[in-house]
Order: sequence, then structure tokens, then C-alpha cells
Amino acid sequence: MRKFNIRKVLDGLTAVSSAASASSAAQQQQAGNRETEIQETLQSEHFQLCKTVRHGFPYQPSALAFDPVQKILAIGTQTGALRLFGRPGVECYCQHDSGAAVIQLQFLINEGALVSALADDTLHLWNLRQKRPAILHSLKFNRERITFCHLPFQSKWLYVGTERGNIHIVNVESFTLSGYVIMWNKAIELSSKSHPGPIVHISDNPMDEGKLLIGFESGTVVLWDLKSKKADYRYTHDEAIHSVAWHHEGKQFICSHSDGTLTIWNVKSPTKPFQTITPHGKQLKDGKKPEPCKPILKVEYKTTRAGEPFIILSGGLSYDTVGRRPCLTVMHGKSTAVLEMDYSIVDFLTLCETPYPNDFQEPYAVVVLLEKDLVLIDLAQNGYPIFENPYSLTIHESPVTCCEYFADCPVDLIPALYSVGARQKRQGYSKKEWPISGGNWGLITQSYPEIIITGHADGSIKFWDASAITLQVLYKLKTAKVFEKSRNKDDKQNTDIVDEDPYAIQIISWCPESRMLCIAGVSAHVIIYRFSKQEVTTEVIPMLEVRLLYEINDVESPDGEQVPPLPTPGTGSNPQSIVPQSHPSTSSSSSDGLRDNVPCLKVKNSPLKQSPGYQIELVIQLVWVSGEPPQQITSLAVNSAYGLVVFGNCNGIAMVDYLQKTVLLNLGTIELYGSNDPYRREPRSPRKTRQPSGGLSDINEGTMVPEDRCKSPTSAKMSRKLSLPTELKPDLDVKDNSFSRSRSSSVTSIDKETREAISALHFCETFTRKADTSLSPCLWVGTTLGTVLVIVLNLPPGGEQRLLQPVIVSPSGTILRLKGAILRMAFLDTTGSLIPPAHEPWREHNVPEDKDEKDKSKKRRPVSVSPSSSQEISENQYAVICSEKQAKVISLPSQNCIYKQNITETSFVLRGDIVSLSNSVCLACFCANGHIMTFSLPSLRPLLDVYYLPLTNMRIARTFCFTNNGQALYLVSPTEIQRLTYSQETCENLQEMLGELFTPVETPEAPNRGFFKGLFGGGAQSLDREELFGESASGKASRSLAQHIPGPGGIEGVKGAASGVVGELARARLALDERGQKLGELEEKTAAMLYSADSFSKHAHEMMLKYKDKKWYQF
Repeated sequence: MRKFNIRKVLDGLTAVSSAASASSAAQQQQAGNRETEIQETLQSEHFQLCKTVRHGFPYQPSALAFDPVQKILAIGTQTGALRLFGRPGVECYCQHDSGAAVIQLQFLINEGALVSALADDTLHLWNLRQKRPAILHSLKFNRERITFCHLPFQSKWLYVGTERGNIHIVNVESFTLSGYVIMWNKAIELSSKSHPGPIVHISDNPMDEGKLLIGFESGTVVLWDLKSKKADYRYTHDEAIHSVAWHHEGKQFICSHSDGTLTIWNVKSPTKPFQTITPHGKQLKDGKKPEPCKPILKVEYKTTRAGEPFIILSGGLSYDTVGRRPCLTVMHGKSTAVLEMDYSIVDFLTLCETPYPNDFQEPYAVVVLLEKDLVLIDLAQNGYPIFENPYSLTIHESPVTCCEYFADCPVDLIPALYSVGARQKRQGYSKKEWPISGGNWGLITQSYPEIIITGHADGSIKFWDASAITLQVLYKLKTAKVFEKSRNKDDKQNTDIVDEDPYAIQIISWCPESRMLCIAGVSAHVIIYRFSKQEVTTEVIPMLEVRLLYEINDVESPDGEQVPPLPTPGTGSNPQSIVPQSHPSTSSSSSDGLRDNVPCLKVKNSPLKQSPGYQIELVIQLVWVSGEPPQQITSLAVNSAYGLVVFGNCNGIAMVDYLQKTVLLNLGTIELYGSNDPYRREPRSPRKTRQPSGGLSDINEGTMVPEDRCKSPTSAKMSRKLSLPTELKPDLDVKDNSFSRSRSSSVTSIDKETREAISALHFCETFTRKADTSLSPCLWVGTTLGTVLVIVLNLPPGGEQRLLQPVIVSPSGTILRLKGAILRMAFLDTTGSLIPPAHEPWREHNVPEDKDEKDKSKKRRPVSVSPSSSQEISENQYAVICSEKQAKVISLPSQNCIYKQNITETSFVLRGDIVSLSNSVCLACFCANGHIMTFSLPSLRPLLDVYYLPLTNMRIARTFCFTNNGQALYLVSPTEIQRLTYSQETCENLQEMLGELFTPVETPEAPNRGFFKGLFGGGAQSLDREELFGESASGKASRSLAQHIPGPGGIEGVKGAASGVVGELARARLALDERGQKLGELEEKTAAMLYSADSFSKHAHEMMLKYKDKKWYQF
């Protein structure tokens, strides 16, 4: 866990005067008087930044291990991450500092420790007896590369095989090397002329710990006698070996080979295999050998008391099965089951009833680690069904394209989503309990509900319960099912905006109180959903098409008419600019044959059955305009109290009344200004050929080559393009790990200079003009050029009148300016409390209302939850506006800027959120240069500034979000969500909330040897390894071979395990342990000093010898 030093930013701490930028001294005086009324309670000490938990499937997994007594599973990855899983809800993430790939993991069974072997030839010992596991020791091999490790059950000596074919032995208690080494040239035949290759397997005979089975890659297997230090038997085979496994009686072992064969050997018959099996080979007539198959990468041989043994293997399919999915094969007696997997198999383990290798194994399940999934197969049931996976490992089922985080939601939301989601569960799982059941849950100190929503490349949306640092999927919505799917490649629909993933979700706007959901997709489509617990069938899907133009003059206007300015009050909408249809026209062309008035996707025209959950209220699509595809949507907002949805892109803005299904507003961005346009704009350049604009990216780590990283995402040829919510796209600059600004766009860079996209939208009830004395509903619009415009909404009365009378939309003339694209807007009342947008409470709309309800709904007014909704005329509000460069607090109705804070000069803000924390409000920002900052409101005092994470890819930019109560998250890899907190209180409570991985469990009894076996010596032979490998017997290992590095995880974990579990006795022992550890550290430091003194004297001696006989002029 990385510690952050919180650097308090002194700049501006004393600054009402320096931060304020009101236009005159008189205004400042007036603002100052107003400001003194708000007592700000948040201070720097309320803030601290730390990572909390990581959810999702471990990205690029590479190793797997299981502790059969503790029942804990460990997964290592190619980026040096370590994920530990216990019972559902007990998970842990750790990271090796080097970032090297984990090649193997070995539990010290029932000891609360784990050894990891990394690709950089280091071994690490992890202490799992603490809530945050830490490294106790590390050992770095200098001259040899580690290829395989083996730690026998209840042994402290770890066998380490290397690329050179040697085996070294490590004491896992002290993490030091033994002087006992098995050299490859001693192990193989003296007559052998070639090197046997790297070590691919090491294991001891289950019945005799003194015999070690060593597998070399070339096909040679050696049974080594540890006591006599010589080979007992050598087994040679033509084909390369991938893995080896023992029968529990120690008389037979099985090898898997690169030609798809398995060879079973009797220990005492080394000349030829007892049996050769080709599980997937076609048996040819005339007794010929079966055709060669693909390599069998791993085999396991597990015995049962009551029946035939299980042989389980991965790989080995015949070469002619092209396109066949990866398989796990289970051979049991005469039956062979081939289980197809969705992804390639990284590793698998068989879970057995006993940890003792010399007893009947009684396998009950197989854990299969796939490239992008974790599967558990039940071996005890017919048909080998899989267990239902309780972990949140399906975040990446389709690549995540955006996400939103909501803390402190209404309490009835999670049960409502769970009840509709429960019907979506698959059937056919194993009836048994999930077998990975170790660890204990932490204490729940947070009581508020949290929901994460993820949008995906296939158009699906997932709702997750994220309360109290857990994650569980609640409900999945498929937005693509409203559209026709193209049957074949020739019938490629008009999805020319994107090459693939035409349904990808770009923006999510959700109102938790009313449960209204609105999404914007990559094909310039918007869908509005209502939540219902009733199933309905929609005969005709309600649909609107919107023609959103970008015209300054009529150079290319197909019908020669100027696009009218803002609709005059009363008309409600501009009939010229929309094509309201229940279904889109199949195609339409303008006079010169260009595609026109066609949406990118085709809505189904058959009745649509909608299950309980989110149901379609309205589909809105932007259409092609004279050969140009619609531009992607850059901002979106929905308001349930007003019945309105609004969205914008780099062409302009459109507002739709989703209750009346009409377009109220459809304007180019420039027309929003009217005569107040501050910019001098050129007529747009006519375009000969139009490049389709970019789509959304799953941002797979592999799709972007390092050279492309420094190009603009729009110019870099990526497999899928991604447009940021702001249209001014950042360039990735690898040199300084930060973004630099680029003005290129998904259209054309020349045209972009005059193009201004809508980047932020906010519905609110506030003062719209300087002279206003009362609040009115309005929409605040922010653009990429830093302008904020206000549009007034004139709503008809509630009830039936709302559906009959038009909503009237008119400009207010109010224009505010900031530096950089506008990201977020919010409003505070006179007490400094946040005023949430008005909303309707949720009600079931698919059930007819009775008369009393109808009367109530007529009278129902939008709910505005402002603490001071009955405002007097003299009282004011504060608008908080955050742009990519600065934040301003503006007093309303006077429109004086009373506070201003330049957030960043050299970088820019990627995400800004106005959030509540500790009964107060603050502005939280994440900058492209990696800084996370918070500012008090309304005075914008800096409270936190921490360098956290440089923006290294677009995925982080796309998914980072803050929410209430000091919570935040981002997608740290294509498969994982990282959650963090910026709240001091949560950081302090985190230790209690985390689960325990280690729980005291009795080790099962060793198998009974039986009377006759004891009498005649047929049972398991034990070995005093200390006598063989200890320093007194084997001497010291070469110092240059490996270097010991003490870990940071010291005694802390033992402290954690002892407190509250064992009491005073344990504490007394701990004190002794600590003393011992300090003495040990002292001894280690002394040894290190001796070593450095020794090497210094050695170098000095070498120098002396080198220059002894040289004359002064020869130096």
C-alpha cells in the first residue's frame, strides 16, 4: 500500500480577495457581506487519499494456487499483481513493486503464508495473517533463471528449479539458500551428450520424501535420492515434457507431452512407459501410432477410494479441430468428458479433500483459470456442472466504455434492482456451496447504499451494488435489443459512424430518486428508460429522429433554407428541423444522391416484450444530413420533474419532451448565442469526403503500440477510437506522463476551430437573469469554449395539462465565461447546501391509477429538495461552475463572480464533481497530470492536492468519477475497477472493513498407516530435511548466487493476527518476537555491513594487485 504525503496547498488559503474576481470593488464588498453568512466546516484534516479495494477479474492472469485447509485461492498476473479470494465478500489485492510477471505461486498450507516466484528471478514470502498482506522476505537469483518451484506439504524447504537444469533449496523461514544443490550433470546419464533443458517439474514421492522426481523439458525424468545424492532411476522419452503427476501410492507417475500423449511409468521400470495414451488422437488401423495432437500442457492424476482415478488435462486436441474452443478433458474410468471453455486455459487445479499427497485424494472440484474468467467444475455431479461464481469477475464481459458512481442512494433502490435482476439468473449450476470458503468478513462501518453503473461496448448496462467495499451485480439491461441486427455483411446497416460496436454506451444520465435512466450511444442515439416492476409488451417503439445541423451560412443547405433561430415562445419546436416518425425511413437521398435523413441504426418494427426492470420510454436518433453522418453526443441530461431530456454534440443542442414525445429545441451551438456571440466565426469549409467520427474504445492494453501513444486519439489508428466527453481531445505524451492539448477533432481540424461542442448540461430551479426576483426552471448549458448559457423553461401545470400544453423554451440572454471547456455545474443555497435538481418520486406507471391518485398527481409539483426551498426575495443562490482550467462561484441573481480558483495552468481537469462529505460540500477534481484536488465551497479554498496517478491511457480518462462521502473509482485495467477514498474517516475505518484472509483452522489428521504397513515398512517414509539441507550438513550457499532482501511486511501482520484473537499470552509472545526480530534485524544489518566491508577490502586488494608493478607514468 503506497503512502501519500498530503501536500497542503498554501496558495490561496488566505485568499478571499485574491481568489475573488468580481468586476468592481463595490460588487466585491457586496459579495463579501454575503459570503460571511456561510460557515464552511471542511478543513484539510478531513481529507486523506488511499486506495480501498479492487474489483473484477485479475487482468492477464499467469499463475494459480489453492490452500486446501484454509480454502483460499490465489491468482498472480503478468503485471505482478496478486489477488486472493476467500468466501464471497473476502477478497484482497496486492502488488509486487517490480511489476514482473508472476510465474508460480505456492501456499505454505495452513500457515497463512504464500511464496511467489516472478519472471525477474525473485522469490517473495507473503504474510497473509494480516488484512493487507505484505512481503516478509525476498530472494533475488543473480546467475540463474527460475522455471519451477515445489514446496512439499508441512516442509520449510522449497525446491527451486532453474533454466540451467539445476535445483537449489531455500529455507522459507529465513529465506536463505541451502548449500545442497542438485546439478543437472549429476542428475542425467553421464553418457548423455546434450543438455536436458530447463526444469519443468519437481515433486517428492508421496510415499518417500527422500526421493525427488525431476522433470527436464527435453523428455528426461530423474528419480533423485536426496540422502545418497545420486539418481536412482532415469526415464527417457522422445517427446518434450510439459508436466508430471504422481499416483498417491508413489508407485506410478504420469507425464504429459508436446505431441498430445500421456505416458504412465512404473517407478521401478525406467526402460519404457507402462502405458501410452493419446486422449484426443484418432486411433488408426494396422496398429499404427495415432496422429500427433497439440501439446498437453498440464495433467493431474487424482485417486478415489470408491472408484477409478481421475486424469484431468488441458490441451491435447487434434490439429484438425480448427476453430475448436480450448478444452479441459476429464478422464474417469472408461468415460472421457471434454469441457469446452470460452477462453484459453492459463492453469487449472484439482481441489481434493485431503492436503496429504500419500492418501486417496478424493477430488471434488476443478478450478480452471482462463484468460478472462474463473470457472469451477463440480466433479461429484453427473455432467460436471459448474458452480455459480459469487465474485464480481464479469465487469469486462463486454468491454467497459463508461461508468458512473452513486453513493448515498435511496434505500429502496438496491432491493428494487435486485428483485428485477434475480429473474435474469442462469439455471443449471451445481447445487453445492461455493467451495472457496476461507477467511472472514470485516465489520461494516458504512451504512449508506452505493451503486456503480457500467456501460459496455455491446450496448449493455450493468447496475452493481457497491455498498461497504463489496461489489455484486444487481441487474443487466441490454439496450441493443431495440435495434434490428444486420443479418449478413452485405446488409451492413448505416453504422458508418463506427466500424464495430455500434451500440456502445457513451454517456449515462441517471436520476436515482425517480429511477429515470437515459443513455447516449456511439451511433448518435439516445434512449430514455423508465423503471417498472411489471412486464409489458410495447406494440410500437416510440421514436424521434432529429436533424442536428452545423451551419453558419447556407453554403451546403440542401433545401436552400436558412436554419431558423431559436423557436419563438409558443411554437414549441421547429418543424423544419425534425422528422418525427414512429419508424425511420428506409433510406432517403438529397438531390445530389447523398445519404440524408437516415439514422445510423434501425429500430425494430415488431412488438417488443419488455421484462420487469428498465423499459423503453423513447428512442431518439440523430440522422445523416446531406451525406454527413451525425456527430457523437458529448453531453446528456434528463429531468424527471420536467419530463425533459437534453443532449448536445459539436453541431449543437436538442431538447426533447419525452412525455409528449416532441422536440422542443434543435439549435446549432452558435444560434444559442443569438446576437451575443463573442466569437468571430468563418463560414465552414465545404468537405469533399467525410471521415466517419471515432467510436468508443474498450482500450485493450494490446491495441495501442507505444509509438502511437503520443498521437492524438483521433489521428492514431486504433482498433476503435474514443472521443472524450469534451470535444477538445487530449494527446498522450509519454515523455512526461501527461496530456497535452490537441484541437484536432473527429471531424476535420480546420473545421474544428470554429466548432464549439456542448460539454455540460444541468437542469435546475434558479434565477435566470440579473433582475429576477423568483426562481424558475431552467437549463444551464456549458460549451467546450468555456461559455455558460442559460435557457428558460416554461412548464405547463402538472397532471393532464402537462401532456396537452407545450413546454415553452426561450433564451435568457445570460452568458458567463470561464477558461477551458465546462465540465460540471451545481447550485448552492444561502446556507451553502447543495440544491439537487428537481425530481419526481418513483411510482409504478404500468398500473392504472385510481381516482384519488389521479387527483394527487394533478396537484403534484416537482420535488426540489433544497433545504431552503421557501426562499425569500432577498436570499440568493450560488452557481458553482468547474471547467478544465478553473472553477468559479457566481452569486445569483446578481451574477457576480465572488470566488475564482485556477485549478491548473499546465494540465487540465479530466473530471470534476461537486460532492457532499461530512455534512458539507466540496469540489473534487482529477487532473491529467495525475493530481487529485479538493476545494471548499463556496470559497474554493484548496483542501487537498495529492499526486496520485499520471494519466497513462484513455480508459482512466473515460471512467474516473467522484461521488459523495469521499468515494471515487476508475477502471484500472480492462477488467478491473479500482476504488479509492479521499475521506480521512474512511481511511481510518478501512482496516476494520477489510476481510481477514487467515482464520485459525486445525490441520486434518495424517492418514492412518495401518498395522501391517507399519510392521513391514510399507507406509510413507519421512525424511529429516534439516539434517540434509541445514548449514551443518550442506555448508553455506554461494553468496553470489542469490541475494536476500528483507521485506517491509515485518511483524505488523502478526500484530494484527494476535490482537483480539489470543489475548495477553500472545501479546507477551509478540513482545519477545519483536525483540527477537529487532535482534535479527541488527544481525542482518551487521551481516550487510560485514559483506560491504568484505567486498570493499576485496576490491582494494584487486586494485593493489593490478597497479602493484606499474610505474607512475603507466597509470
